[in-house]
Amino acid sequence: MKDADAVPVIAQARDRSVCTTIPRVLLAALLVLAACLAAAPAAHAELPPPDRDPFYAAPADLARYHDGAVLDSRPIALFGLPLPISAWQVKYRSTDSSEDPVADVATVLVPMLPWFGPGSRPLLSYQVAEDSLGTRCAPSFALRGGWDSGAVNTLIDTPFMAEALRRGWAVVVSDYEGPRSRFLDGVNSGRGVLDGIRAARDLPQAGLGPATPIGTWGYSGGAFATLWAAQLQPWYAPDVRFAGITSGGIPADWPAIAADADGTIQTGLALLILFALARNDPAGGVLDLLNEQGLAALVENGAACGSDLVPIYAGAQVADFAAVPDVFSHPAFRAATEVEELGGSAPEAPMYLYHSRTDDVIPVAGFTDLVGRYCALGATVTSVHSMLPTHNPTAIGEAPGAMNFLADRFAGLPAAPGCHER
Repeated sequence: MKDADAVPVIAQARDRSVCTTIPRVLLAALLVLAACLAAAPAAHAELPPPDRDPFYAAPADLARYHDGAVLDSRPIALFGLPLPISAWQVKYRSTDSSEDPVADVATVLVPMLPWFGPGSRPLLSYQVAEDSLGTRCAPSFALRGGWDSGAVNTLIDTPFMAEALRRGWAVVVSDYEGPRSRFLDGVNSGRGVLDGIRAARDLPQAGLGPATPIGTWGYSGGAFATLWAAQLQPWYAPDVRFAGITSGGIPADWPAIAADADGTIQTGLALLILFALARNDPAGGVLDLLNEQGLAALVENGAACGSDLVPIYAGAQVADFAAVPDVFSHPAFRAATEVEELGGSAPEAPMYLYHSRTDDVIPVAGFTDLVGRYCALGATVTSVHSMLPTHNPTAIGEAPGAMNFLADRFAGLPAAPGCHER
């Protein structure tokens, strides 16, 4: 299988099989989810969330460790079930956007079967859309078997992680928002991803190492963290070399995202954006844009997940929580979002980026502009303006293209330089 002539044959066989594989994995993941909900619900209720789990606590001498250093690890049963996956939680040092040392946690998954592909077993850094203001929404809690509404986004992404494992890839899923759950903090998220990769690569039990090919993938909120990591990689983590980068449903133009969600079933997303910016930087001016009702809602939802806020505030008007008219056009809000926008630099590795033309959560215009910025900076980009309808169906329907792109990069096939629309 290491013969270079075999690579195109492998790629062709993969292309024919992947479209049927993804639906099979989706079904399998749904069965796993049903088992998780049916099997020992009391056990899930007893699992302590990160804020009450001593494993997540930072050591007193945290500052003396280098970024990505493994601080502690423990084996886990994925979803609390006897699945044929070796899994560990690893605690590692990172540095947040305030330049303070933090203890982050990632989940490392390795198939029990040996790797028969070319070269070393690849590692996929998969970013779940954590989208949270509280650590109970962290992927590590859900993947260990913690069950409450905060697990929803992790469970939704399970089919994509399962497909990577089926291919024999190792997977690392970082709690990239960190111990303070800093949603919409690009530097914090990107560093959390990069240091999680370092920790996974250095975890002895995982059997990875310096020769491990690395890819990264995320959708929606996970794409935000993925691309921030890719942009920061050249200077923050030059030792982490990506073979390929895939992202879809990419958040770009945050004021447009928030304004588009306001007054719809997605108003909770608009409030999540507003609350996160207000809390992440209380002196930045966004906190002053909230009225008494907005401040009360911020306190009430201080540990909420986006999946909690959407049903609570469906159809609400953000104006009811704001002290100023047209809050998403206010200079303080615009300034806070501007520094979080992607596209300030070009990732070095080839990218595969996709987005629905009719995305009902993240307007496609921001994606088009982001691709243009990356291309102007000299990036290698394959972009897809998908004809599949809306946000969630596109996540599923365009997944085979993302997987194939990564598989080709892991196999050593070069990506065509420059920018190409598929």
